[in-house]
Amino acid sequence: MSSTLYSKVVRRGKRFHALLCYDETVRALLETLEKGGEEVRLAQAIDPGRLPAHIAIIMDGNGRWARRRSLPRVAGHPAGMRPVRTAIETCGQLGIEALTLYAFSAENWKRPKAEVEMLWRLLRSYLRSELPDLIRQGVRLTVIGRLEALPGQVRADLAEALRKTSQNNGLQVNLAINYSGRAELVDAVKALVKDAQDAARRGKEIEIDEAAIADRLYTAGSPDPDLLIRTSGEMRVSNFLLWQIAYAELYVTDTLWPDFTRADLLRAILDYQKRDRRFGGLGAHAPRPVPTGLRDTLAEAGVVENIVEPALVESLSVPTQ
Repeated sequence: MSSTLYSKVVRRGKRFHALLCYDETVRALLETLEKGGEEVRLAQAIDPGRLPAHIAIIMDGNGRWARRRSLPRVAGHPAGMRPVRTAIETCGQLGIEALTLYAFSAENWKRPKAEVEMLWRLLRSYLRSELPDLIRQGVRLTVIGRLEALPGQVRADLAEALRKTSQNNGLQVNLAINYSGRAELVDAVKALVKDAQDAARRGKEIEIDEAAIADRLYTAGSPDPDLLIRTSGEMRVSNFLLWQIAYAELYVTDTLWPDFTRADLLRAILDYQKRDRRFGGLGAHAPRPVPTGLRDTLAEAGVVENIVEPALVESLSVPTQ
């Protein structure tokens, strides 16, 4: 039996069910968790075959967190850095492809000047202190939004962080800064119009379809979010990734962002895995052919032809080996 595949076959009446766990996917995470704790229980419940490729998070509630502790509003922002670190580390260990964090919206400029300036100082401090760990974890950092409006020193620090992580091939972390979903669509349409005009001057034509717009979004090249998490209990998307979250599963928690833990993230992923993602179709996922690796494992376990039917394993999202 393959060392990366743990298989246990149990008999229920006259039928066998294969319970599979691709432990390589979660082993890196489990090794960092305290044995017997809630995080271990949650991590062990995750189906590695049904992880979201892209998670997006609206990190909300810093100000309320501070007020509940009779602290100045701005005190919530430094407290919100710990869950950023935890989310990046956990997503990387689970093999998530992309994580997008809503760090500063285009509307946030309306906040008091002192608070905005404090956010820029905090961002620069974060980049300086966390960059070595991001590089060690193989994180590739990108930034989405209208960056030309940011202070020069902030843009310089971001450019340096992007350059130093550009060759990494692990988790892609997209920081949404001075970001607006509507502005992104406007920018994409402007780029499409310009490209169409340039093509027309060369006697060519650009097909205008969904792909043409998606290719000109800030997130071009990344999968659309499968899971959108919002903290603080607010039931709105706040102008975030309006195009990309068309089919995302939404998960809202009352937990304020500074209190958001690894366990909260794992609960969100488990809740996502319970959803039936139909994408406008009918019913559950269509049965899949039984993967070769599963056939071999069942054969080694002494379970033969009567088990290897798609109907018996269609609920197991097992990647073909």
